[in-house]
Amino acid sequence: MNLLLKRKSRGDMWFDIINYILLTFIMLLVLYPLYFVLVASFSDPNYIYSGEIWLFPKGFTLDGYARIFNDSSIWIGYANSILYATLGTLIGVAVTVFAAYPLARKNLAGKSLIMWFLLITMFFSGGLIPTYLLIKDLHLLNTMWALILPGAGGVFNVIIVRTFFQSSIPDEMWEAASIDGCSNTRFFWSIVLPLSKSILAVMVLYHVVGFWNGFFDALIYLSDDKKYPLQLVLRNILIQNQVNSGMMIDVESYAAKMRVTELIKYGVIMVSSLPLLMLYPFLQKYFVKGVMIGSIKG
Repeated sequence: MNLLLKRKSRGDMWFDIINYILLTFIMLLVLYPLYFVLVASFSDPNYIYSGEIWLFPKGFTLDGYARIFNDSSIWIGYANSILYATLGTLIGVAVTVFAAYPLARKNLAGKSLIMWFLLITMFFSGGLIPTYLLIKDLHLLNTMWALILPGAGGVFNVIIVRTFFQSSIPDEMWEAASIDGCSNTRFFWSIVLPLSKSILAVMVLYHVVGFWNGFFDALIYLSDDKKYPLQLVLRNILIQNQVNSGMMIDVESYAAKMRVTELIKYGVIMVSSLPLLMLYPFLQKYFVKGVMIGSIKG
C-alpha cells in the first residue's frame, strides 16, 4: 500500500516537471535584475554602458563602494532609516494589536459600528493637501513624527490581526481563564501575545518594509536633508543625479562624472537592499503563515 502511495502517475510526473520549469523561470526573472545590479556595482562603468555585462563583472572595481562609504549623506540616511523603521514598527505594531484585540472579542459593544468606521477610511480620504495642512497644524512638519504617526494604525493590518485573533484565540480559552480569576489585561499579556508570535512577526515585517522603502512622505514633509531617510537619498541619486559633491572631488571631466555616478547608483541600490535581504529569511515562515490567515478554517 505504501509503495502504491509513493508511486506517481505519468500525468503527475509531467505536472511536477512543468511546475519546476515554470517556477525556475519565474525565479530567474525575479533574481536576475538584482544579480545584475550586484554585478554592475563591481564593474567598470564603460562595460556597463556598452552592454557587455551579463553574468560576471568586467573591469572589477570597488571605487563605487569606496565613494559611497566615504559619503556622510549615505550614513546619515542609513541612521535615519533605521531610527524611523524601529520607532515606526514599535508604535505601529502596538497600535495595531491594541486596536485589533478588542475588535476580535464578541462582548465589545458597538464593534460593528467601529469596524464600519475603520473600513470607510480605506476607501475615502481627505487627500494630500488636507493631510499636509493637518500635519502642519500639528507642528509635525520637518520632524520624524510626520513619517511615523499618520500611518501608525493601518486599517488593513488591524483587519489581518483581528482575523488571526478570531481564528486562533477561541472564546473558550478566555472563559476558562476567567473562571480561574484571570483578568482581561493578564489574559492579553500572558496568553494572547505568546500565542501570536507568528502574526506579530508578520506585522513587524510589513512595517519594517514599509518604513524602509518609503520616501514619499519624507519628500513631502521633510525639508532638512539631515533628516532624509536612505530611500530619499537614493531617489535623489537615481532620478535627479544629485550625487554629493564629496563623491566627485577627484573626478574632473563631465563624462567621467557620469560614469562614476552610474557606478554609485548600482552600489547604493545594493547597500540599501541589504538590511531587508538579511531580515526576510528569518521572518519568511511567519510571512507565509500570515498570508494564509483566515483562508483555512479548522
